[in-house]
Amino acid sequence: MASEKILNQKKEEVTKLATKMKEAKLILLTDYRGINVTDDTTLRRDLRGTGANYAIIKNNITRRALQECGIEGLEEKLEGPTAVIISNEDYLEPSKVIYKFSKDNEYYTIKGGVVDGKVMSADEIIALAKLPSRETLLSMLAGALLGNISKIAVALEQVRLQKEEAGEKPEAVAVETTEKPAEAEAEVVEEKVAEPAEEAVEEKTAEAEETVAEAKTEAEATEEA
Repeated sequence: MASEKILNQKKEEVTKLATKMKEAKLILLTDYRGINVTDDTTLRRDLRGTGANYAIIKNNITRRALQECGIEGLEEKLEGPTAVIISNEDYLEPSKVIYKFSKDNEYYTIKGGVVDGKVMSADEIIALAKLPSRETLLSMLAGALLGNISKIAVALEQVRLQKEEAGEKPEAVAVETTEKPAEAEAEVVEEKVAEPAEEAVEEKTAEAEETVAEAKTEAEATEEA
């Protein structure tokens, strides 16, 4: 009777863990040997700050939960002490926290994990953790946009100044000759002056659009990785 009770408890643990894994964006398996209580407390706090949960779970429970989720390829990683990190919100920041902690603690290692349903090796997760954060990517994109907007603003200001200059020149021409009305002469001069300036604006705008497209592509590639 006691063994049946224990068996039911284990089944319940497996079901709860599998449910969390199915909803997770990130599942990390780590070897937690060699860390003291203080370091463990710090790690848990830092992971909570990213929305991730950290738990020490028996390998048999983790193995069965992974099987229930249809996740294969991590069976051999479930040897020795294993900590399980799960995040439903983000995969990048928790990975960065774990990677940084592993660098500062020699015996704490990443075994492998699952990112958005894809099984990844320790090396792949470390490569992911080394990528710029989302905030950094957004800052890079904002910087690129602001830089090009500034160039466009300068070009537009040049157009305005050139149009003002073009508007003054026809008056002098009108005094000397009556063959063309002053307004018609002004339009001709304005078109000649504005044309290269407008081409410059179009060129700067194209450069800005190209920069934005490249930044978006880089951000998408980072998320897909």
